[in-house]
Formats: sequence, C-alpha cells, structure tokens
Amino acid sequence: MFQEIQAARADVLARIAAAAKGAGRDPASVELVAVSKVQPEERIEAMLAAGQRVYGENRVQEAEARWAGRRAAYPDLELRLIGPLQSNKAKEAVELFDVIETLDREKLAGALADACAKAGRVPRLYVQVNTGEEEQKAGVAPLDADAFIAKVRGEFRFVVEGLMCIPPADEPAGPHFALLAKIAKRNGVAMLSMGMSADYETAVMFGATSVRVGSALFGARG
Repeated sequence: MFQEIQAARADVLARIAAAAKGAGRDPASVELVAVSKVQPEERIEAMLAAGQRVYGENRVQEAEARWAGRRAAYPDLELRLIGPLQSNKAKEAVELFDVIETLDREKLAGALADACAKAGRVPRLYVQVNTGEEEQKAGVAPLDADAFIAKVRGEFRFVVEGLMCIPPADEPAGPHFALLAKIAKRNGVAMLSMGMSADYETAVMFGATSVRVGSALFGARG
C-alpha cells in the first residue's frame, strides 16, 4: 500500500508542478492538502510515511479522533477544516485546526472570536464563497463577499488569509475559480483554496495556492 500511496502522491505533485509552470508560477507556491476524511487508518499511515503533512477534514469530531493522538509524533502536521462548521463546535475547531477554511456567516465569526479569546490561539482563517449560489452549499454569496470580509476584519479583528470555494459539480470549474480570484484580488486576500481531484490542475492555472485532493491520492472511497 505504501508504494501505491507514494506513487499517487508523486503523480499529483507532478501534475501540480506542470500546471503551475504552464501558468508561469512557482510550483512551490501551491500547497497540496490531502483530504483524509473517512479514509482507513492504514492509508493515512501510508500517506504520512510518504511525507504528506497537510490534511483536510470535514468534521471536527472525526478529525479529533483521527489526529489528536498524532500531534506529538508529527509536530509539523497541519490540519485544515474544509467542511461546514457549526457555531457550537467553534471551541473544538479552534483548539484542533491550524486553518479553518469555511468561515461564512457573522454568527460563526462571533463564536470563533470568543473561542480564540478563551483558547489563546487564532487559527488561520479563510472565507468560503458560494460561487455557484447553490442553496445546499455553505458559503457567502459572491455579491455579499466584500461586505462580509470587511466585517470579519473590522468588527471581529480577524485576518482573512484566504478564500475558498467548491464549484457546482455540473458546471465548468474555471469561471468559478476566476470569480474567486477576482474577489480575492479586490479585497487584498492572498490565498486561494480551490480545486479538488477532478479539477485541481485547472485551479492551479487560475491561481490556487492550495488544492484539496482526496480520491486522486487515496483512491475512491468505498
């Protein structure tokens, strides 16, 4: 299994590098986030052995169970919350994650501010933008993004490190990535989390600074 995982990771990294070079970018400017949600432990161990240290999780409780005991063994581990966050889980999220990519409403910003004050630490924060304005998806609407970013910065005194999006599955991803990059540029936001297994190369071409890859690394989930 280690050889399988190692080969998959090497292939994804090579594709990221090729896409970055094709766009005139430094491949080192793109972070690979391994989406580890619901993966079996043996695949996680193989990915760690292959050298991967940045992981994305969808749920706080699942991430706690998987990673809390591994922190001491892997001090360079970086955990990112890439799934929707309930306000009542803000405390646990602040304590566990290095990056929270799904800030999308004022109530959550307030809960995170309270949790950060109590924990004495502030994870790096991304605002999630619902570029497709899909009712079933989290994220602030594109037309509301500027005002929300300003409120997060002004009222809650947070630094907005980046923006994140998940384009509609049935539409070309490129225009959504372009829209996110445009919102980021006009708000002075440097980082863009966009692109998954099916479209991460496109995302890199549109300026992604991190891509969230699951099945292309671990294989399809059962």
